[in-house]
Amino acid sequence: MFYSANMAKTITPNQLLGQIGETAVQLRFLTMGFQFDVRSRLEAGIDGIAEVMIEGQPSARMIAVQVKTTESSTYTSEDANGFAYLLRSEDLAYWRGANLPIILVLYRRSDESYYWKEVLGGTGPGERRLRFDKQQDVLDTNAVDRLAALTIPKTGFGYFVPPLGGGEEALVNILPVALPDEVFVTTTAYTAKQATAMLLAAEEPARFDWAIKGSAFWSFHDPRTSSCDQIVDLDQVEAIEVEHLAFHQDLDERNNFAFLLAQTLRHQIRADLGWDKEGRLFYFRARVENESRAYHYQASKKKAEADVVNVVRNKFDAARVEFVRHHAFVPRFELLYDQWFLVINPTYFFTTNGFIPHSYPSALLAGKKRLDKSASLRGQVIMWHRFLTEADRNADDLFAIASTDPRLTFGDPPTVKLPTKVPEDVWGAQKKASDDEESNQELLRFA
Repeated sequence: MFYSANMAKTITPNQLLGQIGETAVQLRFLTMGFQFDVRSRLEAGIDGIAEVMIEGQPSARMIAVQVKTTESSTYTSEDANGFAYLLRSEDLAYWRGANLPIILVLYRRSDESYYWKEVLGGTGPGERRLRFDKQQDVLDTNAVDRLAALTIPKTGFGYFVPPLGGGEEALVNILPVALPDEVFVTTTAYTAKQATAMLLAAEEPARFDWAIKGSAFWSFHDPRTSSCDQIVDLDQVEAIEVEHLAFHQDLDERNNFAFLLAQTLRHQIRADLGWDKEGRLFYFRARVENESRAYHYQASKKKAEADVVNVVRNKFDAARVEFVRHHAFVPRFELLYDQWFLVINPTYFFTTNGFIPHSYPSALLAGKKRLDKSASLRGQVIMWHRFLTEADRNADDLFAIASTDPRLTFGDPPTVKLPTKVPEDVWGAQKKASDDEESNQELLRFA
């Protein structure tokens, strides 16, 4: 018996590519710790079911998966940041009746890229257009917690899905404060405003690391040894143990002590940091007009450098300065149980040339904050800790400038072991940090 070659069955390249894609996605889910069951050839828009696994145990929490495979084609509007994908109307109509969360997985064979998105989160007419982000929407181990979260019911009390992506050590943005042993108290006949005016008019260097409340004067330094001798009753000066004021039962007295801590800190760092009264923040001073300034410090494991004053110039005209960005932080002193802490909230301060405050700082700040991620904020907290403790680390340096002034000293920021990593996407949409964002384009976008 003879058979014609025309009667032989064939598998088209598209069928073969589709099968390769489904197999590749199945393997990807398995390596991520999920179960993955491929559906039969009768499927009409769902290629497989991924099951959440908790420490190797099936959880009966399912995600429906549709796989789309391409050999090497670029996606719609694809660039370095992302691309768009248009869903088929018939697929979307089929998925709307599902009782499982449904994701679309795009697999490109040429570069072995995997991206995923929940299909009912589209935009445009009929919600058919999905926008993929090449950093946030990668199908890998960093996505397991977001995938597992899809299985939580949208109504009712829901249930808990344990973190699946591994933990990390988080840095708490507080520094324990070591207080001086004593505080000097006395009386004064002047208000804080009157005392400030007198010190500014005096020939001696004025200092403001003190607090006046009513007729009471508090300071960690002896007012008899500075220009403050003009504003206090010298015969009433007394040194008392700091605990009497630091842990006072009265809330107003503790608030007054917190103000004294803030004034003392401001005095300690006045040579390097400026104070913005409106924003109530410290910021790195510029040394020279329209000139950047770097700060070198020891990070967690190696030496680091930060551009703490950054001159941002026009992209098309380098001679034109758009603005100057200064690293800054908002300080707050808090008493937690029997320990005072300095709370550090990293932020930025903006000037036109390093010295003149910018007219529209809030617009610039909002844009910069959108670019900051978890690692960036962690690095800033470490940098501020190193700066605030620099004088103490250099205490044994023969060339360090000696000072008899009592000082606030700071311990290391505490750490907390988190059961899972903080997903970067909770800090806001990812944006490309390009020259455009460091130029006049920043002004336009931030507004």
